[in-house]
Amino acid sequence: MGVVSCFLYFLLNQNANIRRKLETMKQVYLVLAALMLLCLAPMPYGYFQLVRLLSTIAFAVMAFRYYRERKEWMAYTFGVLALLFQPFYKIALGRTMWNVIDVIVAAGLTVLFFYEWRRGKGQKGMAPAPKPINIVGEVIEDNSFEFKLQGKLGPKELVYVASEEDKGLTDLFENHPEVLEGWGKMIGFQIVYLPLLMKRLQDKRVLQYRAPYLSDTELEGVAVGNDFMLQYLDNPDDKGRLKHGFIRTENIHRGSDGKDKATNRFYPLSSKSGEPIADQLHRIGKQISNETPQGILIGQAGDSGNRDDRDAYDVAELRFNSQTDGEDIEDLMEEVRERISKLRQRGIAEYLLEQLIHPDNRLSRLVITKDWRILLPDYNSMEIKMEPLVKAVYLLFLRHPEGIAFKQLPDYREELTGIYNLLKPSGLTDRAIQSIEDVTNPMLNSINEKCARIRAAFVGQFDDYMAKSYYIDGQRGEAKKVALPRNMVTWE
Repeated sequence: MGVVSCFLYFLLNQNANIRRKLETMKQVYLVLAALMLLCLAPMPYGYFQLVRLLSTIAFAVMAFRYYRERKEWMAYTFGVLALLFQPFYKIALGRTMWNVIDVIVAAGLTVLFFYEWRRGKGQKGMAPAPKPINIVGEVIEDNSFEFKLQGKLGPKELVYVASEEDKGLTDLFENHPEVLEGWGKMIGFQIVYLPLLMKRLQDKRVLQYRAPYLSDTELEGVAVGNDFMLQYLDNPDDKGRLKHGFIRTENIHRGSDGKDKATNRFYPLSSKSGEPIADQLHRIGKQISNETPQGILIGQAGDSGNRDDRDAYDVAELRFNSQTDGEDIEDLMEEVRERISKLRQRGIAEYLLEQLIHPDNRLSRLVITKDWRILLPDYNSMEIKMEPLVKAVYLLFLRHPEGIAFKQLPDYREELTGIYNLLKPSGLTDRAIQSIEDVTNPMLNSINEKCARIRAAFVGQFDDYMAKSYYIDGQRGEAKKVALPRNMVTWE
């Protein structure tokens, strides 16, 4: 019994290449038929035992193969034959009855051989049909699924999704994340396993950067499962078909309803399929390689990337030297961008933040304290720190909700000097006086540099989605202003 079990396990768990060879060995049918017909002759007792043993193993493998191909009646037939021929608990039918069974089975195997041989011959030269996707309990002929635009991924992202738990995969991915990381590097994709990603995103600084108004209790309630992306399926009935596997966005297109859609390909993965997980990952990698020609990029729709484009535009506009301390503004913005990149996740990670933490214009009050500190009490008492002259410029614009056109800055030089004196009561130095003159000179870049520093002070603390209400902004040629409603500003 142990020998048969081990041999059967070996047959069923070899790699996909060996199994494919087994499936094409239709001559096994003829070999078994010949062995059974020989049972009609007077043979030694050991021969009959050998035939029963080999038949049991072969019929069990055939039953499994036909079950995988969803040919249930063939699977049941060979399963019954495996039980009938098994040599461990002999079924006493008598020599005559066994001879009849041997002839019938031999004839059936011969017919089956010629049937599959003719079918295979008829398919030669024809374009191969799309290979079905085998999922435990279901076969999917096409691995393309329509998602709403919210379900799009980055060009090089594979996200694991599951509508039902596969404990074997869960244990593997959570206890050995290096498996997915190594596989992703081999195929050139970022592999995203959402529960592990959320553990990384649960960093308090990351979440509060996106939504600074959240309390510690609210932060603890942020969670996501492997079925998160499935909520964006265009047809909710498809959810049950995507039991567990990876999705990849192939293209963005306009749907029949006039809305942009994402076509995501699904690659099933299962610890219960009988195929080693390593072989499945290898097969998925080859399939993706065949589906994604080099140089083809996913067409992106919607507003993805707008924020980064805006940042690049701002940096280009503000490429000059500071008039206060000689520091290059490009270095300043690069430092800010580096800090932000550590907080604001990219790709699917940033998208998760946007979906899980819905920013909602929940602006904080802004308080200017008696000692001229800038506080946001509704954002966990966050303090915005600036250098004295930068803060003086900010307070000047905060005093004027109507805004100030840069060409009118000379008219505000005296007021700015008074604010600076409040911040630096020790008195004005010659350098400070020159800096104030420079920042109020519309022919110089000093005011742009100060506005960039003000923006950096806010964006370095929380997302631009809300920060834009606090820093100085405006269209070219128009008055620049702080958009925050003044009923939310308190001067102590």
